Amino acid sequence: MAPIALTIAGSDSGGGAGIQADLKAMSALGVYGASVITAVTAQNTTAVAAVHGIPLDVISAQIDAVLGDLDVQAIKIGMLATPEIIHTVAQGISDFTGPVVLDPVMVAKSGDSLLAREAIQTLRDVLVPLATVLTPNLPEAACLLGMPVVGSPAEMIEQGRALCALGANSVLMKGGHGKGDVCHDLLIDVAGVAAEFQAPRQDTNNTHGTGCTLSSSIAAGLAKGLTLRDAVGQAHEYLQGAISRADTLNVGAGHGPVHHFHRVWPA
Repeated sequence: MAPIALTIAGSDSGGGAGIQADLKAMSALGVYGASVITAVTAQNTTAVAAVHGIPLDVISAQIDAVLGDLDVQAIKIGMLATPEIIHTVAQGISDFTGPVVLDPVMVAKSGDSLLAREAIQTLRDVLVPLATVLTPNLPEAACLLGMPVVGSPAEMIEQGRALCALGANSVLMKGGHGKGDVCHDLLIDVAGVAAEFQAPRQDTNNTHGTGCTLSSSIAAGLAKGLTLRDAVGQAHEYLQGAISRADTLNVGAGHGPVHHFHRVWPA
């Protein structure tokens, strides 16, 4: 039987992030992807024009339908626009015993907000403690902690451990918003740094959906039975390849998507 992963996230009409990016990444890594849509966005590579939250009962029904029939091995959670949606998702997965990857999506690549400010506390209190791994970028980590945005590895370790103290089993502090020629991603648990992943910083404007792609790729690895460290390593390598081929797609006038299928159909 094919491994199955579930993504619970918002829809990106431009196809570069959200549910669309999650399903592409899972498929590219050999995992069957199921989905629960929490919001519909009118979005392209330049802006988010509108956001419509899915009714709570429909979100619950989607979760029940998938978990009631499919043998889901891992869940990835992305965009959850409001406190009410966060509570609904937390309740819906309360009996799920597999790994949960939580990507605290707050802002689109275009700079548009995807999470209501009043929802940040709810996300921190309700969903972070359910996370097998939390995958914030540096601004998201700072926002969750109410602290300044950091950049050095030492500061990333400090904030990662603070996020673990909120209840997450582990935290992948993503260094994409950092400085320097090398990007550092640090996998941190209560004991400290469990693993470090480095890659040269790539010069491209086409990075739309990188966070969604990485977190869903980690979920795919966990669904296949990999350890967390190996799942993050596989996802990191896959994403670097997707970024390196992003410019060949030439999609949109703004921040274009990464190339999810760079291993299947090189552009």
